[in-house]
Amino acid sequence: MDYQIVTLKEQPELEKELGRLHEIGWPTFMRMDPVADLYWDRMLTNYPELQFFLLEGDRILACGHAIGFEWDGEIANLPEGWDGVIEKGVLDKEANKNINAVSAISIVIDPAHQGKGLSEIMVRAMKGLAKNAGLTQMVAPVRPSMKPKYPLLPIESYAYLIREDGQPFDPWIRVHCKTGAEIVAIAHQSMIVEAEIADWEKWTGMKLPLTGEYVIPGALVPLVVNIEENKAVYVEPNVWLRHHL
Repeated sequence: MDYQIVTLKEQPELEKELGRLHEIGWPTFMRMDPVADLYWDRMLTNYPELQFFLLEGDRILACGHAIGFEWDGEIANLPEGWDGVIEKGVLDKEANKNINAVSAISIVIDPAHQGKGLSEIMVRAMKGLAKNAGLTQMVAPVRPSMKPKYPLLPIESYAYLIREDGQPFDPWIRVHCKTGAEIVAIAHQSMIVEAEIADWEKWTGMKLPLTGEYVIPGALVPLVVNIEENKAVYVEPNVWLRHHL
């Protein structure tokens, strides 16, 4: 196949396609993250060279997002997770700090084109863009793709599961490891979405009648519902992987 990688900096008119890909690629509740809502547009503006698309002819097959940030290379000093690195990346750029590292934010592949090995192409493309930008370190707060099937397993256990062939059990972690990454930490509070119960019922298509924990579609861990306070909170853990550029 004749694939082409183009960045938002090179073709800014493609930004209008992002909403379509995110809508079909992410659960609804993930698009309600308040940190992303606050910083997403500024990430696109500040780092257009790290936002990219995979094209086949004039068809957009996938999009990828990454962000630069200042980091001393110490694992203990990584941001808390997805929310944290988006905020830090935007604020570091606007404060003219020394942007020396890059974090993957997301890769979304059109479901019509999944199963074609595009994930690996996208991760390798992201690494290439990071090198082109002069960045020397790369990490990724990975959202394990098969974890929604195992929402009750602790993330610390799930992240390190391996198959009989010695490869990581989770497909998305496996792709990252295949392209040169290793697990370095768990981001226990990578994304936090809190909203009223009616909102969660609309997003999930479920009734949430009692206080407690609920397994909801697409979530890595249960949703915690508090009827008395009329709120529900989803705290998503991710897995920090470190790539070698």
